[in-house]
Amino acid sequence: MSPDPGPRVQVSATPNPNAMKFTLARAVPGGGSRSYTSRFEALDDPLATALFEVPGVQSLFFMADFITVTKDPAAAWEELVPAATAAINEQLSRG
Repeated sequence: MSPDPGPRVQVSATPNPNAMKFTLARAVPGGGSRSYTSRFEALDDPLATALFEVPGVQSLFFMADFITVTKDPAAAWEELVPAATAAINEQLSRG
């Protein structure tokens, strides 16, 4: 049996060029749908708080097994996607 590679995240585009869908290999922690437009709204949600630490994240939408991350139009996906994926994986590996 091979070791578990840990949490997996698949990133896909959305019709909004400033939003990307991060699909998880499991249900989003906390269940249900929720959205945040600021880090202050997300203070009780460790995963959302970690994502708001990524420069350029503007808002978050959580649903079932995915998170939609909307970025500031000036932010670059090339930098944001790896940082957001790392934040998601780190939080999922914690619990």
